Amino acid sequence: MGKLLNQLNSFETMKKNIFISALVALMVSVLTIGGFSWLNKSQQKALKIEHIDATPSSSVLYTKDEVGDYVPLDFTRTAGQVMDAVVHIKSTQTHPVVSNRRNGQMPDIFGDDFFKRFFGPESEGRQGERRNMTPQPIVGTGSGVIINSEGYIVTNNHVIADADDIEVTLHDNRNYKASVIGVDPNTDLALLRIQEKNLPTLKMGDSEALKVGEWVLAVGNPFNLNSTVTAGIVSAKGRSINILREQYAIESFIQTDAAINPGNSGGALVNLNGDLIGINTAIASPTGAYSGYGFAVPVSIVSKVIEDLLAYGIVQRGYLGAMIRTVDGNFAKEKGLDVNSGVYVDSLVENSAAKVAGIKPGDVITTVSGTNIRTNADLLGEIARYRPGDEITMTINRNGKEKEIKVMLSNREGTTELVEKKAVALFETLGAELEPLSKKDAQKMNIAGGVKIDKLIPGKLRQQTDIQPGFIITKVDGKAVKDVDDLEKALKGKSGGVMLEGFYEGSSDTRFYAFGL
Repeated sequence: MGKLLNQLNSFETMKKNIFISALVALMVSVLTIGGFSWLNKSQQKALKIEHIDATPSSSVLYTKDEVGDYVPLDFTRTAGQVMDAVVHIKSTQTHPVVSNRRNGQMPDIFGDDFFKRFFGPESEGRQGERRNMTPQPIVGTGSGVIINSEGYIVTNNHVIADADDIEVTLHDNRNYKASVIGVDPNTDLALLRIQEKNLPTLKMGDSEALKVGEWVLAVGNPFNLNSTVTAGIVSAKGRSINILREQYAIESFIQTDAAINPGNSGGALVNLNGDLIGINTAIASPTGAYSGYGFAVPVSIVSKVIEDLLAYGIVQRGYLGAMIRTVDGNFAKEKGLDVNSGVYVDSLVENSAAKVAGIKPGDVITTVSGTNIRTNADLLGEIARYRPGDEITMTINRNGKEKEIKVMLSNREGTTELVEKKAVALFETLGAELEPLSKKDAQKMNIAGGVKIDKLIPGKLRQQTDIQPGFIITKVDGKAVKDVDDLEKALKGKSGGVMLEGFYEGSSDTRFYAFGL
């Protein structure tokens, strides 16, 4: 009996334990569910998405201004200032395939009567085969910078070289046809104009005051990606990369690591004030795309070229007339020099400005008008700022002693004369840079005189003929031409067909090129 009572008591105790355990489990479950429910509601509140009109931001980078004060490094302000003044340029070039016996294409305005009038009855049919011209358009793109509110735009010469049609698109997508005011292949610069007024412009900065390490922005249209802005620093100054193939090429580039790609050519390189300090021109790359180095023509050269093109239609460039070499440690040791940098005068051109001033072979040029000269590029870039007749002061090192010499720069002919402005209209009409034959060259060719075509740009000659640079014009419509004055007089007031007669140096064949005005 007692055993039975013990079993009943154990059973009752077990039931109580089970009940208590179940009750505890139930309470835990309720609390757990309630907790998760409360947590979910809290998370829903925390994840609520709010929309605001503007995102506040603060500059975390600072740089020093010209007086040494720290200012926020903010590219947005600069980019907003300059983009409107940087344009997209599309140049279209058409290469005609010409078939004609006289090796000069004859527009349809010239019939057999035209040839009989100038060359006699036997010339009938001299046109031979009518030209078979198959247009093959080649389209190139680049950038440009508006430097005057009246529509003047500076770009690279290689952007518009050989173009028959130039189209400019502004930042606001307005389109214009552009005309060429002038070109300078020696610095790879060109000046265009569109017929519009009140345009946004960039003001010229001071590239001479530019410092290595200074922040700059490159603005242009790489790969047809309009209005692209990239940032970098000035990596070096006075760089020469031997990219220009002209005989008198001037390379004294600003080097930057701001990304520059095909299509950036002719665009702006600006400082943080938004001042133009260079025209982006080239890249150094094994692939043809950006690989860390870009090069820009400094604005000190750009402004001089623009001024000359506006005033004369051609750049007035001073020459020293010296063969030069950059001095480095090894060269200084080889020549026994007392300086390890500068420009060594190897030899002098007869009657040159340098020789007349008293500079001698073996001299080392160290400064020009107070500017330090370390390399050939430094010297060429500095001289490029002056015209024939300008006087400069040079410091030279001769046998270990410094000496100041004043030099009056000359032109290529050895004189201080400037090209006269009256040739500008002729230049624009024909699309040619012209220069008279020197007396020496005329005597050598056994002719009384002539006018040589030095360069061609878009114009009548290239659009209507296949004439080439180097052609020497001796007659216009059968009348002798001895100099640019004669050529200008022969074409003044002329309309209709014009026949140029002449030859190429080194050839005895007379050539004829006809075009219409």
